[in-house]
Amino acid sequence: MAPSAITTERNEIPVPKVDVHVSTGTALLHRDLHRDPSKVVSASGNYLTLSNGQVILDATGGAAVSCIGHGNQRVKSAIAAQLDETAYCHTLLFTSSGAEGLAKALIDSTHGEMAKAFIVSSGSEAMEAAMKLARQYYLEVSPPQPQRTRFIARNESYHGTTLGALSMSGHRARRAKFEPILLDNISRVSACNTYRGMRGSETAQDYVERLAQELDDEFQRVGPDTVCAFVAEPVVGAALGCVPSTPGYFKAMKAVCKKYGALLIMDEIMCGMGRCGTLHAWEYEGIAPDIQTIGKGLGGGYAPIAAILINHRVVDALDKGTGSFAHGQTYQGHPVSCAAALEVQNIIREGNLVENVRVIGDYLASSLRARIGNHPNVGDIRGRGLFLGIEFVKSKASREPFPPALKIANTIFTRAIDPKYSMTTYPGTGTADGYSGDHILLAPAYNVTHDVIDKIVETIGKVIEEVFQEISES
Repeated sequence: MAPSAITTERNEIPVPKVDVHVSTGTALLHRDLHRDPSKVVSASGNYLTLSNGQVILDATGGAAVSCIGHGNQRVKSAIAAQLDETAYCHTLLFTSSGAEGLAKALIDSTHGEMAKAFIVSSGSEAMEAAMKLARQYYLEVSPPQPQRTRFIARNESYHGTTLGALSMSGHRARRAKFEPILLDNISRVSACNTYRGMRGSETAQDYVERLAQELDDEFQRVGPDTVCAFVAEPVVGAALGCVPSTPGYFKAMKAVCKKYGALLIMDEIMCGMGRCGTLHAWEYEGIAPDIQTIGKGLGGGYAPIAAILINHRVVDALDKGTGSFAHGQTYQGHPVSCAAALEVQNIIREGNLVENVRVIGDYLASSLRARIGNHPNVGDIRGRGLFLGIEFVKSKASREPFPPALKIANTIFTRAIDPKYSMTTYPGTGTADGYSGDHILLAPAYNVTHDVIDKIVETIGKVIEEVFQEISES
């Protein structure tokens, strides 16, 4: 049986409940206790093979993770070579060639903007580390600023599933169950979403100026000398469906942060490491953050890994202060994960795959617009590179979302993965206001070819037409 929804550690998608409990017999706590997900028995390139023989086109790389496809022999060999050296060493005492090599490659890729890398095992861990580092920075500067304990983030955002990262997130449905135990030192401003946030009479410059003023006002409201950092995704992933920032937005936001002495943290867990057509999403923005989180495309799914990249300003403060970051995890800088990620990054660089993301990404976007852009229930097609979102609406004119009870995104996902179509999409909800609104993501591998893109576009076109035809007839 095909799974009813996809979930990831950082991007939870609600799954529909069944009326009768079914004991599945598994000892593993799956995302849905009432049904088992399908078992993948092999994977190669853009395709997954299930235990029932079904072959599925992976048009999303899981959760925008499998950036070089599945089953790469070079990565397997790199993992084996690191295992021959050491599988694990405690970073309190030791380092490894995998960790050192990956950190150097990452810092070199920032063209001098970043100074150090801190390597962890998941995106949520990276956000937790970024929050703690931002706080510690203000204890290490001279003179210290211990009153800085607050963060400003954005509505309709998602930064992770652990309590600190979820506290930073603004996606209301994902926060709802845990509100009583979330941090209260985080406030939010509007997302940068031209489709839903830009007023009819505004130019792009007007919109950016309004959002910058909103951020400035929030600094003033909470006390400008109490804020550690402003946190935002350059391209919002699962929470909004690949919504890119308006040109000039991050330059304006960084100016506000600089005005009040706060840090800028860019969350590139989903949109970074080549996914949007530049290795780092901030390169497109024309500015570099003080702290950057990266994850999914870093290791391409071959091992659990994420990281934070830290600029010279922050590292220098620690260097002149205590000389250490008061944070550590058992599996930080894990040698095997680092070796896998380093080889993934080597493959991306040597194959010029980021350029391919730009070229093929433009082809995917234009093909989607030609195939489904005029569909009455397709409100917006947006994104950058191979990170595209499709938002669904009841009416193009009103942009009114469908009622959450209809589960539009999940229905499209379920239909697409059915043997009739055998393709993954990545569903998301809460697109309009945190509760209502539906979208899907497409995020194929960086080395995807035109013929596979054609198949993705035609398949999703047929699925969308079929689902909405059934809805109109019901």
